[in-house]
Amino acid sequence: MYKIIRNILFLFPPEEVHHFSMSALHWACRLGPLRSLLRKMGLPGSAARLQGAGRNERSGGVGVGRESGVSRASGAKGTERELFGLVFRNPVGLGAGFDKNALYLPELDILGFGFVEIGTVTPFPQAGNERPRLFRLPKDRALINRMGFNNDGVKAVAGRLRDWRKANAEKSSLIVGGNIGKNKATPNEDAWKDYEICFRELFDCVDYFVVNVSSPNTPGLRELQEKESLRKILSHLQTLNGQYPRPKPILLKIAPDLGPEQLDDVIDLALEIQLDGLVATNTTISRDTLQATKQSEWECIGAGGLSGSPLKEKSTAFVRHIHEKTGGALPVIASGGIFTGADAREKMAAGASLVQVWTGFIYEGPFIAGKITAELAE
Repeated sequence: MYKIIRNILFLFPPEEVHHFSMSALHWACRLGPLRSLLRKMGLPGSAARLQGAGRNERSGGVGVGRESGVSRASGAKGTERELFGLVFRNPVGLGAGFDKNALYLPELDILGFGFVEIGTVTPFPQAGNERPRLFRLPKDRALINRMGFNNDGVKAVAGRLRDWRKANAEKSSLIVGGNIGKNKATPNEDAWKDYEICFRELFDCVDYFVVNVSSPNTPGLRELQEKESLRKILSHLQTLNGQYPRPKPILLKIAPDLGPEQLDDVIDLALEIQLDGLVATNTTISRDTLQATKQSEWECIGAGGLSGSPLKEKSTAFVRHIHEKTGGALPVIASGGIFTGADAREKMAAGASLVQVWTGFIYEGPFIAGKITAELAE
């Protein structure tokens, strides 16, 4: 069924379809019968059972990380994962960039994700890059985006998160991460100030933080991945974190385009300043792994970060290297080319503790979290 819907949606511009689809989901979730059906389909294995017979909760408060202790999750038995002092009801999350402004948390909760990363959020609102800035490459099951940290600004996003927490404190166990970045106009030497602003504003709203210095769509941002620039930002955040009675987990999202020495530098720094983990990986600027899309097509699209199936092997290699180099001491959330339970299992075999999807949602449909969770449990 979703393939038919997808074929229709793919006739229209990607960014407009994203907003239309999420708005439709929002209104569907306001209708009791539809909301109940969507919730059932979001449970592991339920979508397949409802779509074709014969084919192959535990309640608690909203998890607020170390600030409130370990939350209990709502999900199928055996799907929970405990990490960073949090209990994830299942190991399948939705990566940053999908719900940039924390507009759709109730809907994503109903779809069964174990965790959702909002953002990337910046101190001040910004429009992002000019449209069009999101492109499909269906022959390679991939996307190219050059969004440019378009978001409503940290104060607006924090306000929505507080409202959501207040309304769902007793009925949702969805873990929410805050992905934070700098405004485009902020010079790199002042970037640490932007990360501090976002960190302070979101501290009581999210369960964990992800520092984003690896997007290819903000000019000069990836220069902050150099060891000393990174040290300044992360050390400052760790100092701030230590001032709170119950610090929050802080992770770093890394680019798949780092060279071997750069990657090792990041790992060494993460261990040195005791980061809680890494997210591997962000999108890539390389086009070398595209196989079916004609060169003239992707050249016409131009700059942007490539995600989806072409990123799968590189992402897995990064996860494996981090795990082997640290002996598993540095947890990894894997992101890149995850469409099925087999893809997720491959990432976990390489050393990932949790996985995130984004492009997979577009190609596999809204019930991807439940499907992957069910396949992992087999």
